[in-house]
Amino acid sequence: MTTFDGNRNLTHQVTYELGRAIVQGKYKVGDHFPTEAQMCQHYRISRSVVREAVKMLTAKGLISSRPRQGIRVLPPSAWNVFDVDVLQWTLTGRPSLELLREFNELRSTVEPEAAALAARHQSPEAIEAIGRALERVRLAGQGEDDPLEANIEFHTSILLASNNRFFIQLRNFIQTALRVSTACSSQLLDAVVGRYGDHKSIFDAISEGDARAAQSGMSALLGESCRQVAGIVELRAANSAGLAAIS
Repeated sequence: MTTFDGNRNLTHQVTYELGRAIVQGKYKVGDHFPTEAQMCQHYRISRSVVREAVKMLTAKGLISSRPRQGIRVLPPSAWNVFDVDVLQWTLTGRPSLELLREFNELRSTVEPEAAALAARHQSPEAIEAIGRALERVRLAGQGEDDPLEANIEFHTSILLASNNRFFIQLRNFIQTALRVSTACSSQLLDAVVGRYGDHKSIFDAISEGDARAAQSGMSALLGESCRQVAGIVELRAANSAGLAAIS
């Protein structure tokens, strides 16, 4: 029997516990979920709370719920990885450098274009926000600010400056992925943060309205991150193979 903290929303608590259990492999693909009655009894909650939790998990692509078929766990290919909860459960439950590689590939596609759009739009307010983030990056290099938070602010401010609603919607996704994944390894933090000079060249290009330079600068910055992550992936794979051979 599970008892939840009454100060938190019961639906979200049940959704969090069940969602994390699915992502971390407690419930296998195709498995039947407990019935509504069983969940009500286990969590000591009402049927309406259970139904809302099921709706939320269905929206996240983790389960399907159909009449006469019950609730079934869906394969990872159906999961909404852009949902910040699903992403966080995935990264914290089963930290995967391969997933981080795919994440960087997505960033390498989206963020250079966002930087180019930011340069084309030339919004004074947006450029000022990027400038504040750049200053945080500079201070972080001197040990006077948090390097990860400064880096996140820099990249998300450029997404906002793109004035593209789809790119803007990726801000929370990128924040979550960077915070959770880099918490797993200091090497990963070094890989995704980058150098101040690289950030400044992107800011200068955006400020000057040079879309091509902004795009290429962001591509270079993220490309270096991808190469570093790929190197870490290969090193860990080699170490794992070596340990397996010894055992």
